[in-house]
Amino acid sequence: MRTPFALLLAALVGGTLLAAEPKPSPTLMTKPGKLLYSEDFAKPLDASWKVGKGKWDSASEALRGAELKADMHGAVIRRNLEMTDAIVQYSFKLEGAKVSTLSLNDSKGHVCRVQLRANGFTVQKDDHDGKDGADKAVVLETVETPIKTGEWHALSVEFRGTEMLARLDGKHVAYGQHEQVKLPKTNFGLTVAGETASFKELRVWAAEADPTWDPKSLKKAK
Repeated sequence: MRTPFALLLAALVGGTLLAAEPKPSPTLMTKPGKLLYSEDFAKPLDASWKVGKGKWDSASEALRGAELKADMHGAVIRRNLEMTDAIVQYSFKLEGAKVSTLSLNDSKGHVCRVQLRANGFTVQKDDHDGKDGADKAVVLETVETPIKTGEWHALSVEFRGTEMLARLDGKHVAYGQHEQVKLPKTNFGLTVAGETASFKELRVWAAEADPTWDPKSLKKAK
């Protein structure tokens, strides 16, 4: 039989753990469901992350990626995680990188991505069948706005059916629709083209539809 003190201790510990679960920043077209993955990048990555290209290391409690000239390809690091409708949020800092992306794949190829540059960001449907196939990447929307280098910025990306939406620093919004976006995703990755970009506080939630969502509201959100 558990004593009153033991019950109180268990309640306090349980409450602390519950309070420690990360909460998403405000979303526009979805509501957060189950937390699927959380990584602060404050320590070396475990084996679930696979480095494809480039140099990746943890420094100053953040993940840093840089392209290697010998690779002749942007730096890429990926992790398997199954999701369809989802919310992905993280902080990033451009430190000389020309482009950094959040890339979503399925079992057959690239699905969609968000591209981040010093002069703005883009949401796009990717080339799904490879360079030699008939399918091509399609830019859904580009927002031109300065993304200051050397400073941390917040990115929130929502996937809902055929819709995808990226919001930068809670202000600027890029949005688009394409049938390919609704494909079940099997992994996601971070990429860096050029010098360096840093990442921290990565979170992924399953997403539930917000019944109040109306794309026309974006004019006000922007």
